[in-house]
Amino acid sequence: MIVTTTPSVEGQRIVEYKGIVTGEAIVGANIFKDLFASIRDIVGGRSAAYENELRKARQIALSEIEEAARAIGANAVTTRSSASRAAC
Repeated sequence: MIVTTTPSVEGQRIVEYKGIVTGEAIVGANIFKDLFASIRDIVGGRSAAYENELRKARQIALSEIEEAARAIGANAVTTRSSASRAAC
């Protein structure tokens, strides 16, 4: 599955747009991550725990987009503005 943040794929021709696909992810943090993130906010620095949670959420959302695209018979996902479109 080709997933790109561009409206086209170099060297490939889009012959049909299948529709819009989406993926969502909600991740929760716990009290310890919140506490340590608050301390990081006060003293400065980056919260590795939250960065890891955001990475996980992004990967889950991308996996859902790929799964939704496959379900409608697409072999690629391109992006135009804020919507992801499945194409083949």
